[in-house]
Amino acid sequence: MSAAKNVIATGASSGLGFEAIKQLLQQSEPYNFILGARSIAKAQAAYTELEFDTAKHTVHVLPLDLADLRSVQGFAQQALAQLGGKRLDYLFLNAGTLDDAKGPGPHGSSWCEGYVVNHLAQHYLVHLLRETLTVSESRLVFVSSGSIRSIGANDLGDLDIGLKADSGAGIRAIYSASKFVGLLGAHYWRRELPSCRVVAVSPGLIPNTKLASDMGLSMDMPDAKAIPEGAQNLLRAWSINDFPADREQIFLTSWGEWWPKDVYGLSLDPNLQAKWCLSREEIEKAEGLAA
Repeated sequence: MSAAKNVIATGASSGLGFEAIKQLLQQSEPYNFILGARSIAKAQAAYTELEFDTAKHTVHVLPLDLADLRSVQGFAQQALAQLGGKRLDYLFLNAGTLDDAKGPGPHGSSWCEGYVVNHLAQHYLVHLLRETLTVSESRLVFVSSGSIRSIGANDLGDLDIGLKADSGAGIRAIYSASKFVGLLGAHYWRRELPSCRVVAVSPGLIPNTKLASDMGLSMDMPDAKAIPEGAQNLLRAWSINDFPADREQIFLTSWGEWWPKDVYGLSLDPNLQAKWCLSREEIEKAEGLAA
């Protein structure tokens, strides 16, 4: 039997992320999963119920609250210890949340929770795993969304206002803006980690996830897809090897094609990427994590 593929993942305790891991646990290729979850007991119970082949696959669930960057620090340390110096084949950044900006930020952050969870915390996690990712020549899969198309050039100047805690912005505005910034992060790491392969991917319109139902989406909508199909769309970003010659073309659509760059052209600006993709030291200082 071939050596197990090692995976660190966020957002895999329910919804699309859980379904994606479930499908991989049904495959013959062995996997070693290291998963972050807010509720360890709930996530462990969900995976135990799958009754997968434990002689082939392993699933380790570690505590992770992406609204708390100290929790991200602890998760990274435990995940690397669990990895034990082995190659990290995949970093699967799937976690997402819906949140308006009508109250204080989590744990004293100046940013709203939707921004912290959907971008800042996962960007920080990549910083904490950077050395291992580089040595391993890992594949980083950023779960994005077609909602990034709602951010236009006229919106860019307002992002750092709307994404702040207590800005009053609604859930749809926060979700689209935070996903756009997350795509900036994917491009940032594409440039910063040249030995790695970075892929952004959209699962498509998946109304039956909690995230989508909270936004009022339904299966009656055109192009709506069930959760298993959405998970398959995400897993395409794990397996695809037919990459465009242009390394800026990283966004894989839910129908399996590479989106032309003009769809997400605003995210290609290196200056905009640098503005929103802070260094590890900048994050730790801003979020009160510096010693």
